[in-house]
Amino acid sequence: MIKYKTREEIEIMRESALLVSKTLGMLAPEIKPGVNPLHLDKLAHDFIKDHGGVPGFLGLYDFPNTLCTSINEQVVHGIPTKNALTDGDIISVDCGVVMNGYYGDHAYTFEVGEVAPEVTALLQATKESLYKGIEQTRSGRRMGDIGHAIQKYTEDRGYGVVRELVGHGLGKVMHEDPQVPNYGKQGKGKKIQEGLVIAIEPMINMGTHHVKQLPDGWNIVTADGKYSAHFEHDVAVVDGKPEILSTFDYIHKALGMPKDSVVAKF
Repeated sequence: MIKYKTREEIEIMRESALLVSKTLGMLAPEIKPGVNPLHLDKLAHDFIKDHGGVPGFLGLYDFPNTLCTSINEQVVHGIPTKNALTDGDIISVDCGVVMNGYYGDHAYTFEVGEVAPEVTALLQATKESLYKGIEQTRSGRRMGDIGHAIQKYTEDRGYGVVRELVGHGLGKVMHEDPQVPNYGKQGKGKKIQEGLVIAIEPMINMGTHHVKQLPDGWNIVTADGKYSAHFEHDVAVVDGKPEILSTFDYIHKALGMPKDSVVAKF
């Protein structure tokens, strides 16, 4: 059952989402060759606690860490290790926070040092597809409209859209109804209504859309070993239109990048 949120709840959830945003912004300049993901995990854990939050992933379904750090062909749910990042890697950092009883959850894929142009193109297309999905998050439209927009944008550029992993509703628990696939048919699926809060998170592969799970029970990797990118925002339907509760601005400021101009359209 979908749990629609009041304006008051949405504002509380914005606080949770923005603490995730600030955490990712704090981590952004630390992500460079030679740094290991376990160090990033410790930084995130301490930052969240110091700012009045609780790490949302730590212990969730027995997950052992604060961050999911997924490198190169890892799609999602990567467990942080002491293995150092190297020049040319990419790393998806997915982070969750609980504040005032509500979750925030979003993700960003970072370049490590100098990456190949085709890898930069994958990251850019994946991030752009996220906003294509957000554009569809309006009262009266359907979940299939979100997935179709993401799928069309990325598949038109030759990428593979992961099927087995999807976005989700968000609230007092991390994963609420509805599921938010990154593929679908226009006009199909559950109707979008006022007060819906969802995490939209395209997971896009450079090659095949097929994935496999590693024996640790957590890491999901591309079946062909090619790179995968992952970007995620928390989005609420307010006055019938999408309102992004999280932001990449802290990351972009830390890295000296311009803001996402597309956000102004919402």
